[in-house]
Amino acid sequence: MLATAANAQTAEHDHSGSTAHHVDIVRAARPPILDGVLDEDVWRSASMLDSFTQQEPSDGAPATERTEVRMLYDAEHLYIGLRAFDSVPNGVVATEMRRDSPRLLEEDSFQIILDTFRDSRSGYMFVTNPLGAKLEQQVFEEGSGNLRGAASNINRDWNGVWDVVTKQMPDGWTAEIVIPMVTVRSPDADAQIWGVNFMRNIRRKNEQVYWAPIPKPYTLTRVSLAGTVSGMTGVTRGLDLRIKPFLVTGGRRDRTGSVTSTGGLRDVGLDAKYGLSSGLTLDVTVNTDFAQAEVDEQQVNLTRFALFFPEKRDFFLENSGQFTIGNQGNTRIADLFFSRRIGLSETGQQLPLLGGARLTGKLGAHNIAVMQIQTGDTFDRPGENFLAARYSRDLGERSRVGGLVINKEAIGDPRFNRTMAADAVFAPTRSFSVHSFLARTATPGVADNQQAFHTRAIFLNNKWNSYAEFTDIEDNFNAEVGFVPRTGIRTSTLHVERNPRPGGLIRVMEPMLNITYTTDQQNRLITRRIHHMVGTRFQNGAYLNVILNRWLDVLDVPFAVQRNVTIPAGTYRFYDWNFTFNTNPARRFYERFSYAPQTFYDGTRHDVEAAVGVRATSRASAEFSLQRNDVDLPWGAFIVNLGIVRLDYALSPRMTIRSLSQYNSSTRQLSTSVRYNFIYKPGSDLYVVYDGLQGNLPGRPELRSNQLVVKMTYLLVR
Repeated sequence: MLATAANAQTAEHDHSGSTAHHVDIVRAARPPILDGVLDEDVWRSASMLDSFTQQEPSDGAPATERTEVRMLYDAEHLYIGLRAFDSVPNGVVATEMRRDSPRLLEEDSFQIILDTFRDSRSGYMFVTNPLGAKLEQQVFEEGSGNLRGAASNINRDWNGVWDVVTKQMPDGWTAEIVIPMVTVRSPDADAQIWGVNFMRNIRRKNEQVYWAPIPKPYTLTRVSLAGTVSGMTGVTRGLDLRIKPFLVTGGRRDRTGSVTSTGGLRDVGLDAKYGLSSGLTLDVTVNTDFAQAEVDEQQVNLTRFALFFPEKRDFFLENSGQFTIGNQGNTRIADLFFSRRIGLSETGQQLPLLGGARLTGKLGAHNIAVMQIQTGDTFDRPGENFLAARYSRDLGERSRVGGLVINKEAIGDPRFNRTMAADAVFAPTRSFSVHSFLARTATPGVADNQQAFHTRAIFLNNKWNSYAEFTDIEDNFNAEVGFVPRTGIRTSTLHVERNPRPGGLIRVMEPMLNITYTTDQQNRLITRRIHHMVGTRFQNGAYLNVILNRWLDVLDVPFAVQRNVTIPAGTYRFYDWNFTFNTNPARRFYERFSYAPQTFYDGTRHDVEAAVGVRATSRASAEFSLQRNDVDLPWGAFIVNLGIVRLDYALSPRMTIRSLSQYNSSTRQLSTSVRYNFIYKPGSDLYVVYDGLQGNLPGRPELRSNQLVVKMTYLLVR
């Protein structure tokens, strides 16, 4: 007999005292066959959940389409079966097969979150769609980064090992999902009780429904509102050892002017993971993988501050959120630990990573993260040793205190750099929280003014999203293993936003006012921005945004905004408008357009950004985007064009081809990257990558570079 919602799903009170959804899971007599069809006898005995509640568009209303979720487990796996009924089956929106594509979240999809430690803070997310595409991510601090004005606490680059097979049916679609116990960490207890929640996106209605209801300002990452699953006993991770060697081979040809050079590329390395306990994991890396299969997307920088590029190397991605202390602000004023500072020079050149180790995990209310990495000598610079150690303790339901120590030392050289920080989160209610840190750096020859302080108070409910923050970064604060684009400042920010829902064609509006006021350490005003915005999200997912920014900027030294164009020191007042419209992102043909007329220092500037995309079939898609900056200043005029073409073809959810071509007129460079990826078993990949670069800057030799790389990884699990 199939279990019903009534006998599988009961109400209980969680540790916060609120009523939560609960399910007692059933142990599988035998593993189900992963074929996407829930017709085996083993599924008939499974716990079944079928009570889903809308968040959008009608908060608290029952789901308009039936969703059934069945749960089973055995000693080594968690099994989840989905039956997503749809009254208009041919209306299911599913065109994405590529792994980890963000477009997967814009289509019909099914999402799972597991709070294995039931700490109401962290979790593992797994997402699939009717075509069997996969996306997984780690969540820290309830993923607070998905709220406006907060830095991301979602690790979208984590690659957990799991599998899914889906099937489209005459009355909707189904999925069979298997998550190995070794993929997630959990308490050392015979009887496991986890937080769990499920979300289904019904895209043709732009409807999101949850098993454990989540109110409108939050998403599935709000694990403090998740339900619970109990009844798992005798689970095991085996030896809890995973070894992942990689092999890289290839060739490179470079031509600069009339000089040509060629070379081979051969590299072998190893990443290993061992579970010291149910909550602690030791990772070891030897000759660390440099993610040769990934490329950065170019950005145009018309500011005098550094741009942020994300980490892509596997070893640094898993549990990366456990090392994070930052300003939690939308503008990245200060991230104290930024792993791209390890093994990469300021110009992006690779420095040899000889090896390292990382210990991360959780012991009760204690969170531990320690990493040590050694680089080798290169480019006439000595090797360096990096140590990052982070500890925090959970307090109550959502508060915590902690600290961070980072030490960077040159080998055989007296140079060093250290960062020490203490941080805290105070969250007395679900709507209000305060985030703070106090940090200090140490650098040879510097005695004072090396401190940074940040505090931020947030109020968020279904009507208001407001915060106030203050950041003080002294002149000599020098976090060499962090990302701190501007020092010697005191910045105060006030953000007030209300989210009315007028109905009709409009789902929600986002009128807001944001005032940012920055002084130097003597309290002299050096930057001020007054930001007005009215965003309008329509029922079908389209978005219209109107922004007005009013600026004051003080340049104490001249600013070279482009080659041969330098803005003199002085005080400047200017403004910018921005008009943006995004069509429904789930359409087969979709568009994004933005136009920003503005004054710029003592001149004018016009920015245009446009993107046109097509999901031609369930396997093929393409997108072309163009960004144009037309600047006219008293000291010179210039135009910067950045064009990007993305082509994707998926032979299956495990076999994809992606092409990324980029042209930047300011550097006169055209780059092309073509990547073939075959996931021949979960956790094991084959990549074949071609990278080409052509450059022709005036006054410099013509540049031509071509590289072909074959990379293979193989995951051994014991």
